[in-house]
Amino acid sequence: MSDQAILVAGGGGFIGGHLVKNLRERGFSRIRCVDIKPFDEWYQVFDDVENIQADLKKADNCHVACDGIGEVYNLAADMGGMGFIENNKALCMLSVLINTHLLQAAREAGVDRYFYASSACVYNADKQKSEDVVPLREEDAYPAMPEDGYGWEKLFSERMCRHFREDFGLTTRVARFHNVYGPHGTWEGGREKAPAAICRKVINAKINGLDEIEIWGDGRQTRSFMYIDDCILGIDKIIHSDITEPLNLGSDELTTILGLAEMVEEIAGVKLKHNHNLSAPKGVNGRNSDNTKITEYLGWAPGIRLRDGMEKTYDWIYDEYVKKYGKASKAG
Repeated sequence: MSDQAILVAGGGGFIGGHLVKNLRERGFSRIRCVDIKPFDEWYQVFDDVENIQADLKKADNCHVACDGIGEVYNLAADMGGMGFIENNKALCMLSVLINTHLLQAAREAGVDRYFYASSACVYNADKQKSEDVVPLREEDAYPAMPEDGYGWEKLFSERMCRHFREDFGLTTRVARFHNVYGPHGTWEGGREKAPAAICRKVINAKINGLDEIEIWGDGRQTRSFMYIDDCILGIDKIIHSDITEPLNLGSDELTTILGLAEMVEEIAGVKLKHNHNLSAPKGVNGRNSDNTKITEYLGWAPGIRLRDGMEKTYDWIYDEYVKKYGKASKAG
């Protein structure tokens, strides 16, 4: 298996970097890693991997990337947290070019298997209006009313994978990610997601002696968050399964944003006031993963506790914060 040539599209990103690291540790030696970002902006870089900086929205680059490849993992997309995707809908939609051109290139290159990273943002917004959310089942994506911009691109790209499988025989697998978090991710700058953003805010308050942090929305909105190790294991299980339909890949441990903030404060050993910014983007009111199908089909589902994952994430962001903004003694 380790002789298989693998392409990780978006390999300079958060999930892509962890996937490349995992593939190397499992003995794969022919890994091609492609990302649009300059190398010094990649989250993890491995010298024993073929690293290419290229824009995969361009068809020619996709054909070069897929040449001689056995498995494609398409994690490439222009995306970020809620603050980014609500204000950059056109940029998010343009990622459809990546999946379209990669599918065409993969078909022509005779690729064995093709994995597409979709998102829980494909789900019908009407089913996410209440904080007391019923976990989202795979069939809840239709009738379609996904997150505007980003969610529509993901849902369309899912259909592209389905039709390339049905019409051309390309083996495609799709996972709908639910809020992936962990070390080596974005933690500032506007593209970070809630777990990292809250860690940064709490760390900033702790180091600088502040007594409050800003929370987007009223804090009652509910989410589940999947630790990166569960995500990487799930990707491997799904791409090598016989399941042709999109599958949820997420934790079903539900929390409120306020509960997440209080958890991070407890990890940090501080208690802070919460300044609620009600005009900030907060996304849907409730979203959770229904793991019935993945458990039934694969005999497995993401299970790393949120508290355990957040402790590791907090520790990594703390170190990164201190490296960037100044030395501080870590206590508690």
